[in-house]
Amino acid sequence: MVSFIAGSRAVVDAFHAAALAHGGTNEGDPGLRPHYGAHFYAGYVRDPDGNKLNAVCYRQDIADA
Repeated sequence: MVSFIAGSRAVVDAFHAAALAHGGTNEGDPGLRPHYGAHFYAGYVRDPDGNKLNAVCYRQDIADA
């Protein structure tokens, strides 16, 4: 799996939506995954070639503050 660090949760959401719009399949909707860390926010996709990708943001969202 290849992971991309995103600067915000909005970037994770945009990455996930763009991947799906270009032939990717959903491997996990964007969202918090507290078992990986209090602010771990990620979305997972599989590209048309079968590679698993994710975008992850470790930053606390303003709504969480």
